[in-house]
Amino acid sequence: MSVRDLPTLNACLNGAAAVCLLLGYWLIKVRQDERAHKRAMLAATACSALFLVSYLTYHAQVGSRPYQGTGTIRIVYFAILISHTILAAVNVPMIVTTLVLAFRGRRERHRKWARRTFPVWLYVSLTGIVVYLMLYVFEP
Repeated sequence: MSVRDLPTLNACLNGAAAVCLLLGYWLIKVRQDERAHKRAMLAATACSALFLVSYLTYHAQVGSRPYQGTGTIRIVYFAILISHTILAAVNVPMIVTTLVLAFRGRRERHRKWARRTFPVWLYVSLTGIVVYLMLYVFEP
């Protein structure tokens, strides 16, 4: 695998994180299976952490890739990218706080944080895939 393959790996890690998040949500909301929920959420955390390492490695070595689209699609791209970037930065401390509360057994506070962290984390994971597709797959 070369550094040029990392964007595809990053999209796959974002997809895996999203699947784990949805599975974890289902496991706790529908099945009330805390043990399986914990495993799914730790898997989502691992995928997101691996993504971050891979993302930073790629951008440290390759830099940014400019978006070539024009017109309305360019506006859509930047709206997605800006919201994705801001929420990705906010998301990291939210995830850490939510996990720490879970590990400390602070269930009520964990639930309150998770209600906010989950949709942000899922949005960031899914829009990461959209950004990848717009930059590398459906490039103009």
